[in-house]
Amino acid sequence: MESLAKNWWMVVVRGVIALIFGLLCFSRPWSGLGALVMFFGLYAIFDGFFALISSVRAARGHQPWAPLVLQGITGLIIGFIALVFPSSAAIAMLLLVSAWAIITGVMEISAAFRLRKEIEGEWLLGLGGVLSLVLGVLMLVWPRAGMLGLVYLLGAYALAFGATLIMLGVKLHRRVPEAAV
Repeated sequence: MESLAKNWWMVVVRGVIALIFGLLCFSRPWSGLGALVMFFGLYAIFDGFFALISSVRAARGHQPWAPLVLQGITGLIIGFIALVFPSSAAIAMLLLVSAWAIITGVMEISAAFRLRKEIEGEWLLGLGGVLSLVLGVLMLVWPRAGMLGLVYLLGAYALAFGATLIMLGVKLHRRVPEAAV
C-alpha cells in the first residue's frame, strides 16, 4: 500500500495519457489508421513501461509484483508489434487491441480485489478493468464492425479509463501521509 500511495502520480499520468488518446480518437477519427496504430503502439509501450516501473517499486516494498510485470510486458510487446507492422490489416489491429484490453482488464480486476481491504475506492480500478475487459470482448465478437467503430469505441474506453485512473490516483495521493508513517 505504501509503495502504491507514494507512486500515485504514475496512476494519474497513465490516466491523463488515456484521456489525451480518447480525445484524439473523437477529434480526428478519419486521420488514418496508421496514425491510430502508431499512437496506440506508443500508448501501450508507455503504459507497459510504467507498469514495469510500478512492479519494481512494488517488489522493493515486498508487495505483489508479478501481475504488474505481466501487464507491463504485454503492453510493451503489443505496442512494439503495432509500431513495427503499421500496415497490418484492420482485423490484426482489432485482435491486438482486444488482447491488450482483455489482459489489462483481468489484471486490473485482480488488483482491485487484492486492494479492497487496503484502500478506499478500489472499485475504480475494478471498473477500469471491467471497461477494458468489455472492450476486448466486444471487439472479438464483432471484428468487422469497422475501424470507425473501433476509433470511437477505443476513444470512449480511453476517456472512461483515464478518468477512473485519475480518480484512483487522487485517492491514492490522499493516502501519502498515512503511508509515510
